[in-house]
Amino acid sequence: MARPYTPKFLLALLCMLVVGALTSAIAFLVKPALDDIFFKKDITMLKWIPIAVIVIYFTKGVCNYLHALLMNNIGQRIIRNLQNELYRHIQRQSLSFFTKNPTGILMSRITSDANLIQGAVSGALTSLLKDSFTLLCLVFVIFYRDWKLAIIAMLVFPLTVYPITRFGKKSRMVATRTQATVGTLTTLLQETISGTRIVKAFGMENYESKRFAKENERLFRLAMKKVSINALAPPFMEFLGGIGIAAIIFYGGYQVIKGASTPGTFFSFLAALIMLYEPVKRLTDVNNTIQQGIAGAQRVFEVIDTIPEIQNKKNAVSLPRIATGIDIKHVTFCYEDTPVLKDVSLSIKAGEVLALVGMSGGGKTTLVNLIPRFYDVTEGQILIDGHDIRDVTIESLRGQIGIVTQQTILFNDSIKNNIAYGNIGNNTDEQIIRAAKAANAHEFIMKLPNGYDTVIGEQGTKLSGGERQRISIARALLKDAPILILDEATSSLDTEAEIEVQEALETLMKGRTTIVIAHRLSTIRKADRIVALVNGEIVEEGTHETLLEKRGEYFKLYTMQFQDEERSHESDWLKKQ
Repeated sequence: MARPYTPKFLLALLCMLVVGALTSAIAFLVKPALDDIFFKKDITMLKWIPIAVIVIYFTKGVCNYLHALLMNNIGQRIIRNLQNELYRHIQRQSLSFFTKNPTGILMSRITSDANLIQGAVSGALTSLLKDSFTLLCLVFVIFYRDWKLAIIAMLVFPLTVYPITRFGKKSRMVATRTQATVGTLTTLLQETISGTRIVKAFGMENYESKRFAKENERLFRLAMKKVSINALAPPFMEFLGGIGIAAIIFYGGYQVIKGASTPGTFFSFLAALIMLYEPVKRLTDVNNTIQQGIAGAQRVFEVIDTIPEIQNKKNAVSLPRIATGIDIKHVTFCYEDTPVLKDVSLSIKAGEVLALVGMSGGGKTTLVNLIPRFYDVTEGQILIDGHDIRDVTIESLRGQIGIVTQQTILFNDSIKNNIAYGNIGNNTDEQIIRAAKAANAHEFIMKLPNGYDTVIGEQGTKLSGGERQRISIARALLKDAPILILDEATSSLDTEAEIEVQEALETLMKGRTTIVIAHRLSTIRKADRIVALVNGEIVEEGTHETLLEKRGEYFKLYTMQFQDEERSHESDWLKKQ
């Protein structure tokens, strides 16, 4: 992912080399400063060394700025690209992926986990390279000044390997657990904030606050473990460095007293050694940051490496507009190992209105979800005009299907964009208004503050249930798909709203191959054919009248609902009295 930014990286690398060289140059200047100025009292060196120090620090500052700018630019671009790729990959996943991965967990992968990687790529990588170069340059200085002293100093460094490795492993473990907890916390937030109406209705504010506090406490403890690991490494490294410096002062001082070395050489060596421990200490911190980044990367690439269950075959063809019909042949479907549909066979003619009825859990929604390939059949096949839907492109298949569900999905955008969703920017205002009028939505839209430009809030919260449903019908009308799926589109509406929505639905259904799932059987009397599903099997099919005459499953459902409606009307009448 970094390869496209190689030129910038090479320039940053050059800046880091310069910074490392100039840092060691400061230590190098200690010898002439002491020996020539303070001992030999050389006035020429007194003039030139301060100028050299100013030039060194100015150049070092410019290079530090440039390398930080370049490396952060590279790091931020890599993370941006990674987040884009992660989001694109999540969007390509099938519905089963989202049933296994809660929304909050996926959100934390894109935000929190990606931020950990950003810290490793931008900050840690920059520090790793810069401090490594500085370390090498300073090692050169100490060996150049006194190789015997340098060997003594180097004996300390092998002692740092074990703690650095140990701290790194602990850091990665804590980071992984932290990210999992962040995901759980995000899921909790997403559920309780979006479901705040239910929380308040059941008086569960205190319960949810305690649940949040419990997860937050877990996150706090993990954060303190992380702080503990990060805080322990620097003093430990300083202590080891102190041992090395103490040994150098003793041996080096002895050499100066004996006359085997000059004070300038000794202090130049000591300055380089003290400067050398700083990048070593920072590299320990860098290791912890990198380990945390690796933990984040493992979670991000766990998603990216997930192959979508539903995808186009290599030789998939484009599906022509439906002309003959849909054939469902011996279809069996299982959720994991549980069979939901069992050997279902059904033919739907082009232009026919087919209704699916049955008790909850009978497999109605599962069956309609197989047609746009939200899931793939376990056994059997679904054909449209003789084409197995697994042999055609997903885009051309779903392009022919319009869906209106009980749960109306709208976005926090303008009404215009919600109606045009799927083809935003390619529809004229006249086309959008025509669709809204056909869906009985134009009148209430024009009463809103900004008309079609009104932003409707998250999930369309500024609109009533009936208004939201009519917006979704207008969206399906504008798509003008030849196959229409209505999944209990009026079941959550009151009687008045249902009448308005039902009129819009009848307009939408004209000339389309329609599959209707209806909770209220009164809405499907006009269907060309009604199919009753019980425990994933078709038990009967026919028209409204013929099924009532059979006195089978449909008759039982119809009678139960009729009695429920009678009770409801009686209750309403008594309330009015």
